[in-house]
Amino acid sequence: MSWGIELWDQFDQVSTHTLKGVENLERFNQFIKDFSAIQNEHATKLKKLTKNYSYKKKGEDDLQFSTCRAFHSMLNEIKDIAGQHELIAENLSNHVVQDINMLVKQFREERKTHLQEGLKLQANIQASLVQLEKAKKTYEKSFKESEKACDNYQKALDDLHLSRIELEKARLNSIAKQQACEDCKTDYSNQLQKTNEAQRQHYNELMPKVFQDLQEMDEKRIISVQAIFKQTTEAHRQVLPFINKCLDEIDRAADSIDPKGDSDVVVGKLKSGYQPPGDIPFEELIPTKVNNESAISPPLLTGKSETLKGTVSTQKSKKRGGLFSIFSANKDDYSDLPPNQRKKKLNQKIDTLSTQIAQETAAKDGLLKMKAAYEQNPALGDPVSIDQQLPDINNRIEKLQTQLKKYQGYLEEVVGKAVTPETQLKNGSTVSDSNISRSTSNSSVNHTTKSVAPAIPLPREPGSSANGNTVTDSGEGEYDNGGVTEYEAEPLPALGTARALYPFDAQSEGSIPMEEKEEFEVVELDQGDGWTRVRRSNMEEGFVPTSYIECFLYNNC
Repeated sequence: MSWGIELWDQFDQVSTHTLKGVENLERFNQFIKDFSAIQNEHATKLKKLTKNYSYKKKGEDDLQFSTCRAFHSMLNEIKDIAGQHELIAENLSNHVVQDINMLVKQFREERKTHLQEGLKLQANIQASLVQLEKAKKTYEKSFKESEKACDNYQKALDDLHLSRIELEKARLNSIAKQQACEDCKTDYSNQLQKTNEAQRQHYNELMPKVFQDLQEMDEKRIISVQAIFKQTTEAHRQVLPFINKCLDEIDRAADSIDPKGDSDVVVGKLKSGYQPPGDIPFEELIPTKVNNESAISPPLLTGKSETLKGTVSTQKSKKRGGLFSIFSANKDDYSDLPPNQRKKKLNQKIDTLSTQIAQETAAKDGLLKMKAAYEQNPALGDPVSIDQQLPDINNRIEKLQTQLKKYQGYLEEVVGKAVTPETQLKNGSTVSDSNISRSTSNSSVNHTTKSVAPAIPLPREPGSSANGNTVTDSGEGEYDNGGVTEYEAEPLPALGTARALYPFDAQSEGSIPMEEKEEFEVVELDQGDGWTRVRRSNMEEGFVPTSYIECFLYNNC
C-alpha cells in the first residue's frame, strides 16, 4: 500500500508516526549502551570473582589434588569467558551504537526535509484556495451591485417624473455594474481553474511524492533496526565458539579429576615412613630374693626387662625431650620430619641445588666463551673483566656442590635405612626391643660403678633422686612397689661401630660431644628423630646426630 493514496489526508498523523519511529530507534540505542555497560560490569565482576577464589601461590599444596587443579582450571576458563563478555561490550559500543547514532541523525534530517516539503505544498494550496475565495467574494459583490443597478434603471424607466438626464445616468450606471460583474466573473472563473489545477496536482502528484518519501524513510528505518538486531546477535555469536571452548575445557578439567590419585597424594603428603608398633609382650613378675638384707637381685621377666621407673615410654620421652631442642631453630637436614617426608624434602632440595648448579655452570660456560671471543678479538671487550667474575661464580658453584653433597649424604642415609630390614626393625616405634633396650640403657647410664665415667644427668621428675629412684621419707632409694634397693644393669650390646665425620659440641641433656674421626660403639640406632646412641671406650654413653657419623653395623644386626 502507498501512503500517498491511502493516507492522502493524514499528513499530521504520518508526521507523528515517523517521529515515534526515530525516537524508538534512539531508545533502542540507549538500550544497547546499557546492555554494553552490563556486559562490562559482568566481566569485571567475573574477573574479581576468579581472583578472589584463585590460589594465591603458584606452588600451593592444594594444587597437588586433582579437584583443586580442576577448580583452578575452571577459574582460568571463567576468566577467559569474562574476556569474551568484554569483547561483546566492545563490539556493541564501537559498532552497533555508532551505527545507530548515524542512522538517527540521518533519519532526523531526512524527515525534516520531507516534512518541510509537505508543509510548503500545503501552504501553496492553501494560498490558492484563499485567492479563489477572494475572487468568489468579489464576484458575488459585483453581481449584487449589478442587480441593484439594473433594478434602479428599471425603476427610473417607470418613473415619469425623472428627467432624461437622470434616466441616462441610471442606464449608464447599470451598464457599468454589469460590465464590472462580468469582469469579476471572469476573474473568479480563472482563479477557480487555477485552484482546481493546483489542487489536482497537489493531491495527485506533489503530496503523494512527499508521503512516498516518508514511507521509504520509515521502511529504511525498519530495515536498519532489523540489521542492528542481527548485528547485536552476531556480536554474541562471534564469541560463542570461544565460550564453548572454555566450557569444553571445564568439562575436560572435570574429567581429569582422579579420586584414587588424590588419595595417593594424601598418602604422599602425610606418610611418615614409620612401622606400626608391634605387639606388647606379657610381663610376668617373679618375686625377688633378698640376700643378707643388703642386696637384691633384679626382678626377672618372662618377656623384656622392666625399666627402673616401671614404664617403657617415660624415660625415653624424657631423654628424647631434651634432644629435640638442639637444632630446633634450623633443621637443615630435615631430621625433625618423619622418614618419608624427610626423603621428599631432601629430594626437593637436591633438585633445587642441581638446578642452581646447572644455571651457574651455564653462566660460567658463557663467560668462558665470552672470554675466548675477547681474546680473539680485543675490540669486543677486555678479557680481564671476565677473569674478575670467574672466581665469584666458581665460589658459588663450589658452595652449591658442597651443599649438594651434604644433602645427598642425608638422602643416602634415609634410603639406606629404608632398604635395610634390620634397620627398619631397629627403628620401628615398637616396645619390644628398642624401647626396652633404651630403658635398660637408662639404668646402665644412671647406675654404673665408680670406675665408669658418669654420663650427663638425665631430667628428673619431682621426688626422684639423681639415680632415678624414688626418694622416700627416710631418704633411702627404694622402688615404689616394694622398697627394693638399686642394682647394676648390664651395658647394652654393641650393634656396630661409628666414626665421627664432623666435630659436635653437645649442648643438650643426654648428648655427648665428639671430635672429628672419633670412634664409638653403636648401642642404639636412629629411631627417626635424627639421633643415634653411642658409647665410648670408657663406657660413657650418649646421643649424637646421625648425620654427623658414619655407621658400620655388624652382620647380625
